[in-house]
Amino acid sequence: MILANILVHVDSRPRTAARLALAVRIAERTGARLTALFAEKAEAHVVGTVATWPSPHYVAAVENARSAFSSATAPLGDRVAFMDTNRGSDVEISRRFVAIARMFDLVVLGQTQGDVPVPAKLPEETIVESGRPVLVVPYVGTYADVGSRPLFAWRGSRGSARAISDAMPLLKSGCEGLIVEVARKSEERDEFADLLVANLAAHKVAARYQHFVVDEISVMDTLLSAASDHAADLLAIGAFDSGANILFGHGAGTRHILAHMTAPVLFSH
Repeated sequence: MILANILVHVDSRPRTAARLALAVRIAERTGARLTALFAEKAEAHVVGTVATWPSPHYVAAVENARSAFSSATAPLGDRVAFMDTNRGSDVEISRRFVAIARMFDLVVLGQTQGDVPVPAKLPEETIVESGRPVLVVPYVGTYADVGSRPLFAWRGSRGSARAISDAMPLLKSGCEGLIVEVARKSEERDEFADLLVANLAAHKVAARYQHFVVDEISVMDTLLSAASDHAADLLAIGAFDSGANILFGHGAGTRHILAHMTAPVLFSH
């Protein structure tokens, strides 16, 4: 897939700068267009018994975000645009955000923070409902770029295969990848893992395969530990998978990664 059109979520909080800087960097090296979508919760302005929207506070927040976006995207020239969801409630923000996200090749979001006026489930709902790969940036740390040291969470499933394909446009030629398969004691390693390594090599990704067997240790914690050991700058994972092979995806596993990520994660669903 050619990465030509990226959507990045922006709000009025300082953490926006980190994911915006990463989105700009990705757009720079891929030649993609970058669109910002402002979305955060806010109350309508009430005078007496009359409520009006948008409130002066919301308008000011949008304009501040627009100005910051304009400054950050100067290297992209005219390959930029700024949009506003123009809604203040959780339900309407999420609905409109997801509808717009479907029109892009990649969506960049921030990890949920409790003190930020953004719907807590916006990343999860975008992953599940948009049909697009979603790059979630942790709420701590700075990330100059991704794609030099990717880690691919492998589970012999449709979701895992889709995640690797979706990650390809983000990878740098000659990058050092790691394929991690985590299984229970009763399960065997994927007998076709060598073919996956060969396919990545055809894409100029030098990848090696590791198989972990876990018992009491959490599958997701094993994956996060492997990402740390590899110094991964990107984790690609199938999210909310269904079917027989669901250790990496369905429900709690995906939410665990969303809550405890230590590097940008590309979720595919």
